[in-house]
Amino acid sequence: MPEASGKLTSAPITIRIHERDNVAIVANSGGLPQGTALTSGAVLRDHVPQGHKVALMDLAIDAPVLRYGIPIGFALQAIPAGSWVHERLLRMPDARGLEDLPIATVKPEPLPPLEGFTFEGYRNPDGSVGTRNILAITQTVQCVAGVTEFAVRRIKTELLPKFPNVDDVVALEHSYGCGVAIDAPDSIVPIRTLRNISLNPNFGGEVMVVSLGCEKLQPDRLLPPGSIPLVDKRQGTNAVGQLDVVCLQDDAHVGFMSMVNSIMHHAKDHLCRLNARRRETVPASELVVGVQCGGSDAFSGVTANPAVGFCTDLLVRAGASVMFSETTEVRDGIAQLTARATTPEVAQAMIREMAWYDAYLKHGSVDRSANTTPGNKKGGLSNIVEKAMGSIVKSGASPISNVLAPGEKLKTKGLTYAATPASDFICGTLQLAAGMNLHVFTTGRGTPYGLAEVPVIKVATRTDLARRWHDLMDVNAGTIADGSATIEEVGWELFRLMLDVASGRKKTWAEHWKLHNALVLFNPAPVT
Repeated sequence: MPEASGKLTSAPITIRIHERDNVAIVANSGGLPQGTALTSGAVLRDHVPQGHKVALMDLAIDAPVLRYGIPIGFALQAIPAGSWVHERLLRMPDARGLEDLPIATVKPEPLPPLEGFTFEGYRNPDGSVGTRNILAITQTVQCVAGVTEFAVRRIKTELLPKFPNVDDVVALEHSYGCGVAIDAPDSIVPIRTLRNISLNPNFGGEVMVVSLGCEKLQPDRLLPPGSIPLVDKRQGTNAVGQLDVVCLQDDAHVGFMSMVNSIMHHAKDHLCRLNARRRETVPASELVVGVQCGGSDAFSGVTANPAVGFCTDLLVRAGASVMFSETTEVRDGIAQLTARATTPEVAQAMIREMAWYDAYLKHGSVDRSANTTPGNKKGGLSNIVEKAMGSIVKSGASPISNVLAPGEKLKTKGLTYAATPASDFICGTLQLAAGMNLHVFTTGRGTPYGLAEVPVIKVATRTDLARRWHDLMDVNAGTIADGSATIEEVGWELFRLMLDVASGRKKTWAEHWKLHNALVLFNPAPVT
């Protein structure tokens, strides 16, 4: 815990997470100068930047450097007390093997249900609930992206103002669909991802597709007849209906504007039905939340991610669904995860996903160490082990009851490990496919990341970032390091904000500025 409390001043403030730790991070904005005396008794031998580690005792060569109570590395040379401990001084531990792991050994006492919390959402024919009312236009292939984008601009200008209850129109653009090995075993990943994104709860069950005509990913392969319950517009009930497809190569289209007008004509029918929908009060258990971090720093595992983890436990107690992901960023905590599995089958599913990703990285001649970025290191994270320990706390302490492979759709409540790459854009895309209707994203270095398809709540790890990016960050978890708020207080702040954002009572800054990153499908199959 902090060696000094109170708001940041010139007094040295360091944060030690676990009683076993032999390093602490510097919390002071701007870092601490050489010669600073810490309350631990160490005197800084170097200037130590904010977020970076300082040795609290003498460390011999090959000695374990402990943070979060575990070895995040081994000293490559003798490190005297008071030294700046950075990545160049550390040898990274080997990855934990996937055998002889603790399996479903943690059996916490059930926490009391969290009742009485609601939000205003849109009920869908399939039983899911949306937090937004959006018309999404699915594309089978990148070739149609330009035409669809042109049509969407016209729809937003000419049609959307006539339908005030529809929040937005988005094109589900991607780089897949042709020039790929469409029958390769791993091609199922991008195909089911795009299929399940088309059915995200925020789209109200209105499925509209733009196709070129000659692509490998034909509409009936993306959304097979009989496999997608469509709404019978005449009966108002679930039935197997005909997929609504605009094919640009149809003979009926003469000229570019014919294509655009056709897309607009089809979109109008969907907009009419979406516009008739109204929000209604639903329990908080209808939230499907994806949690993620990007531009992480050493404070991520101290402030923002623990607050998100506390909120995750609140959501699980409320009966909601929460997904944590980013395989390389939790790989070094696999023993913690398998121990928290509700059943041996859930633990084995996690091991299977980790093993698949280990093999995927090995095939590309890299390993998990490739994850850590220059910005992570500048923010004080020495390697992926340290980063993983800070990342995993977003999952809270609840039992892990489910595992999803990349692109699969979530069908259960509680806490789920959704296996995804750690790439912000791919992870967000796969969580959309799983069915999330609200996204929480923590950052320490700062990123303007956002999604057009779902509200993204941004949580800053540091007060300085929240101050400088005051109109991009929605929650300041830096108050935890400042000593002006607790993890629990920020967790509750986030929980209540989520209900307001889900209800449409508040917009996130990303929504306000319309900051939207592209969808990026995960395609481990060959490109031809």
